[in-house]
Amino acid sequence: MLYVTERCVFRLTPDGLTLIEIAPGIDLEKDVLAHIGFTPIIDGEPKLMDERLFRDEPMGLKDDLLTVPLDARFTYDADRNIFFINMEGVSVYTAADAEAIVAEIAKRLAAVGKKVPVVVNYDNFYLGPDLADTYTSAVRSLAERYYDSVTRYTTSSFMRLKLSGHLTERGLTAHIYDSHQEALDRLSNTDNETAAQR
Repeated sequence: MLYVTERCVFRLTPDGLTLIEIAPGIDLEKDVLAHIGFTPIIDGEPKLMDERLFRDEPMGLKDDLLTVPLDARFTYDADRNIFFINMEGVSVYTAADAEAIVAEIAKRLAAVGKKVPVVVNYDNFYLGPDLADTYTSAVRSLAERYYDSVTRYTTSSFMRLKLSGHLTERGLTAHIYDSHQEALDRLSNTDNETAAQR
């Protein structure tokens, strides 16, 4: 959980609130610490908040979000033992696109060294109509080799319907959730159900 203010950003950690970012031009002692009724954790020099936040013109976030490099779209959270796949804004037009995505995911999951729960973000995802078989077959192969369980989500009802159909045809879990939180909640419930059956 993050607490974002106009002067700084805190992250809630098991040890308390950690000050992780500070606004450009702000004096940490005079402009922040002197005005709060607690002592935050400060681990090294806080990072500067993006200065675009403080300008009047558009920040250009659309360009940033849609140009996330492939290798930055996959994250393993070791503390929670969850692998996150961010397909937001990705367009798969060719078999080579699909192969590159699958190869990168396989490389990352192989490095984890065990099957793990996976959460996939399909917001604003586009899959070329002639690639449904190629892509979903590759997803099935990944699931069999590396996924302990998986939840998927997208805010687009059209994409939920479309992906559900492709996944069902391949014998994969077809329910796609509306939000990141719903997907995480379902993953947690699945883990609890599995633990109760053991």
